[in-house]
Amino acid sequence: MSDDDLEGAGVLPARLSIVTLCTGNAARSVMAGSMLEVRAEAEGLALKILTAGTHSVDGQPMSARTRSAMMAIDALESISYGRHRSHQLTDADLVGADLVMAMEADHVRYVRRHHPQAAGRTATLIRLCATMSSGPQPFAERMAACGFGEVELGDDEDVADPAGGDEGVYLVCARQLWELTGEFIALL
Repeated sequence: MSDDDLEGAGVLPARLSIVTLCTGNAARSVMAGSMLEVRAEAEGLALKILTAGTHSVDGQPMSARTRSAMMAIDALESISYGRHRSHQLTDADLVGADLVMAMEADHVRYVRRHHPQAAGRTATLIRLCATMSSGPQPFAERMAACGFGEVELGDDEDVADPAGGDEGVYLVCARQLWELTGEFIALL
């Protein structure tokens, strides 16, 4: 399906803009962003992905454990990961974003406090997969119907932060994100 077909069908904007968000922008948001790009390309979907952190130091490369965990997933093993540099979330990042996909409830709380204009477009990946419907309605309408700006948040919607863990912890995180990004893409 072409971009024009998607826009004409009213399901997605011509190019859906997503910010994936975690704490340091070194593991979870990087994994989710890369996974969404790979999955979108395989499905012929036009996504624009930006990864960011709530408390990141700009310009840092992804961790070696993050890279190893992603390369352990067959569909991701041939991707070049050297270009990533950490980025602190800014107001400018949110101007054109259709969705801010947070990795944990604290990231949603951060957006609500520091970037309230984006609160209604911000949800955890787990909540998105659990509550957002698929269907013929435009993406923005399906988002609005979920009431993400006001919903109570719980720790049960967190993708656990692998920071400080061994390679096995990173791999568990990567596999969870691979499954969740697949569920999310199916909703589009």
